[in-house]
Amino acid sequence: MEVTKALAALQPLYGKDNVEIVTDNGSRVRGIVRSMKTTQALTTPSVKMERADGEIVKIPFTNIIKIIDHNHSGK
Repeated sequence: MEVTKALAALQPLYGKDNVEIVTDNGSRVRGIVRSMKTTQALTTPSVKMERADGEIVKIPFTNIIKIIDHNHSGK
């Protein structure tokens, strides 16, 4: 996924739990969006997700193919 598209999709989900990210290799990470790094020099733009077991998983934006918000919108 393009960095700007991934960032736009993830920003409203920052700090929310029950968010799932699907990567280009088929991996799925579900948990809380903890941090997004986009502008640090010499680093790949990425998101850190905290899984239910407490493990932090770092996912580069370029590896993301789908972002799913499993939270109920209340509509």
